[in-house]
Amino acid sequence: MNDVIAGFTVIGIGTGSQALLFSVAAEVLPRKYRPFAAASLNLTAGLAAITSVCMGGALIRSGDLENYRPYFYLAASLFGIGVIACAFCYNPPPRPLQIELTTKEKLRRLDWIGYFLLTPGLVLFCLALAWSQNPYSWDSVNILAPFFLGVALLAAFGLYEWRVKKDGMVHHGLFRDRNFPLSLVTIFVEGIVFFSLNSYYTFQVSIFEQADLLVAGLHFMILFLTTSAVAFVTAPLSKHYKVVRYPTFFGFLCLLLFNIILATVTPRSNGKGFWAYPIVAGAGMGVILPLIIVAGQLSTTPTLLSVGTGLLMSIRALGASVGLAINTAIFNSTLSKNIPKKIAAAALPLGLPPSSLGLLIQALLSGKSSAIMKVPGVTLEIAAAAGAGLVEAYGKGFQNVWIAAACFSVVAAIAAFFFFDPKKEFNNHIDAPAEAEIVEEQARVEGANSAVPIENKSVEETSQHDENVSKA
Repeated sequence: MNDVIAGFTVIGIGTGSQALLFSVAAEVLPRKYRPFAAASLNLTAGLAAITSVCMGGALIRSGDLENYRPYFYLAASLFGIGVIACAFCYNPPPRPLQIELTTKEKLRRLDWIGYFLLTPGLVLFCLALAWSQNPYSWDSVNILAPFFLGVALLAAFGLYEWRVKKDGMVHHGLFRDRNFPLSLVTIFVEGIVFFSLNSYYTFQVSIFEQADLLVAGLHFMILFLTTSAVAFVTAPLSKHYKVVRYPTFFGFLCLLLFNIILATVTPRSNGKGFWAYPIVAGAGMGVILPLIIVAGQLSTTPTLLSVGTGLLMSIRALGASVGLAINTAIFNSTLSKNIPKKIAAAALPLGLPPSSLGLLIQALLSGKSSAIMKVPGVTLEIAAAAGAGLVEAYGKGFQNVWIAAACFSVVAAIAAFFFFDPKKEFNNHIDAPAEAEIVEEQARVEGANSAVPIENKSVEETSQHDENVSKA
């Protein structure tokens, strides 16, 4: 387990650079093509997810858990190719500050205090939620200590970024109009809802349908297929009509509908529906993530594009972390209440001795049929009824997770409705051309005002944003 924790810590550091993909793709293209930039990344991520779901499920389908190694060998190889590609194929002209500042000055500008407040605060807060009811109760010091310490650190982080560090990771210059804070709210909820789906959908399929990991993963693959297709359609529509508001609102309505449907599913529902439900969620996801990023990026100045994109992706990861912790707490709490009740209601009327109830619950949770039949007083009929009771208990847990996700989706849909469409920002300007020739050509075409370095255009762009906001 120590190796797993260390490995995923390294992976987490690596995936922290994901925001740079969205930044680079956005800044090297004309602004009107930013929907294509975000959608293309969404499309490739979907294809990668499809590959990983199929490969991962197939490798360990037989029950040999050691087969996970080839998957990580392939992942390491792909990351190596990515490193080589970035090192040799992406060499944009350096920005003025890259040349003017020394390495020490660049490091000094980083938000170190913010990092040291946010990271442990988030870890402690999520750890407390994840441990609640499994294995500790809410009145345990093992829950209360990390929970309140985490809350205190997160509160200190908020105050520090608000009152002290105005040019840190939550740069105050990003909040020039309502689109950026709304982007933060909606992408936070998107992180919560998507990772609820990511964590519990295949789990529910495997419990309700007794499906192996590959088959359960294929159900989930439908979501990525739909997401990729919808993103491919969303980009040209957003560019042509210069819109982000109503498509994003529609996307969250799709997620809301998906969560409502899943909240009504029971173990007795038609299992074929599990192949169709991801289409609804995928239709929403294919719109939401690309256009939230576009809305956030078009509300920032070129100098803050990477900072703004990084904050957006960080808030998404924050939503995922907090959402996973909340869902774990909800799920574990529901199971702790319902497993004994449902199994007792199913098994005791059939003649199971009350003294054997605890042993039967432990055996069922182990998943070993041999252990179940060794419990005193258990018959095949009792074992089958108790197993059905366990599935019913899991069903209540899944239902509560989807209800919580639906509530978050409502909040995001309302927030998305208040976006405005930054139509004037869908123009031909390139924030950071990758070739020096394009920099010169753009300066010549845009005239004397555009000949000023791009970093100094924030005043002009601010007035343009103000005009957009007033019209919205």
